[in-house]
Amino acid sequence: MKRVLFIPIAILGVGVAVVWVLWLTRPMADPTPVELIPPLIRVQTLGSQELQLVVKAQGTVAPRTESELKSQVSGEVLWVSPALVPGGFFDSGDRLLKIDPVDYEADLESARARLARAQSEAGRARKENARQRRLADRSVSSQARIDDAENGAHVAEAGLREAEAQLGRAERDLERTVVYAPYPGRVRSERVDLGQFIARGESLARIYAVDYAEVRLPIPDRELRYLDLPLGYRESVATDSAATEEAYPVDQLAEVGSGTMYGPQAILRAEFAGKQHAWAGRIVRTEGEIDPKSRMVTVVARVEDPYGRRTEDGRPPLAVGLFVEVEISGRILPEAIVIPRSALRQGSRVLVLDSGNRLHYRPISVLRTERELVIVEDGLQTGERVAVSPMPDAIEGMSVRPKAEERAQKESGPS
Repeated sequence: MKRVLFIPIAILGVGVAVVWVLWLTRPMADPTPVELIPPLIRVQTLGSQELQLVVKAQGTVAPRTESELKSQVSGEVLWVSPALVPGGFFDSGDRLLKIDPVDYEADLESARARLARAQSEAGRARKENARQRRLADRSVSSQARIDDAENGAHVAEAGLREAEAQLGRAERDLERTVVYAPYPGRVRSERVDLGQFIARGESLARIYAVDYAEVRLPIPDRELRYLDLPLGYRESVATDSAATEEAYPVDQLAEVGSGTMYGPQAILRAEFAGKQHAWAGRIVRTEGEIDPKSRMVTVVARVEDPYGRRTEDGRPPLAVGLFVEVEISGRILPEAIVIPRSALRQGSRVLVLDSGNRLHYRPISVLRTERELVIVEDGLQTGERVAVSPMPDAIEGMSVRPKAEERAQKESGPS
């Protein structure tokens, strides 16, 4: 029994002895200091450039002037212009419609006859009045006859003026039997045809002018700070036509005609017949109110000669009803600082590197945020370096290794 207990005790003792010998003969490691390697990050050195802000909006083309063409006289329609059809074009002064003038010619002759009679009666009354005054000077005529002669002269003069007015009305009514175009325009819709009897004041057609086209553009009120728009009393953006037009990249204006309106420039773009086209216009006014629900301010862009009446540049017409996207040229910043959006940290802060490559958080004032770029209004200076790498665990004063540096601005700037 004692022998059975001795064997495991001996084995345990041998194991402890082996462990003790191994611990005594272990190799000793030389302690060395741990070298912390700063993280490698991308940085950009800030530069400044002249930058023009652009505000984008959308809208639908509408005519500047639209009218309801109505008849000023009654009668049967004898002739209708081929241009008086939906979509037809006409110039100012073109004949659009003719109404039967027979009755108005007769009215004119009657008015002429009444005028001749009134002229004769007025002449006779003037002579009688003068005769009675001569007799009165010789104390031959009575006061009653003098009063009657003066009254007769006044009545005859009033009748003459009435006859002249009736003649003028008859002449105008005869002229109105022919309906002329009030301006160069296009027909939106027509409601009259040959042989139809029309009454005075009846609607004949709906027309609109083609000298200008306009687009109403809703813009958030916060975007107004980027534009030079008139918001005060009696201010106007339409300036003298001798003003110098702002420059625009040639490749963007290859299809854009020149204009003579000089508010902020607006470039209208739309797809027509499967191709992208552009038209040059100007912001000419702002509408009077801010929408209380959407907080939008509506500005109006105007384009000259939208149908190419005076120019042949190969562009399609800027037709009424076309949906367009508009780029409005805004304020020019002479020394703008632009950083990538990746450099912006939570709370409008950036990480700035000092001369010892240590990071420091700095709050900045952001003027505008584009898709991938941020325009800085205040808080950064030209020549400073900012971190653009994602660094969610960055701490104040942290050492870093800057990668090859880049300039902060692209050559073209944000759009």
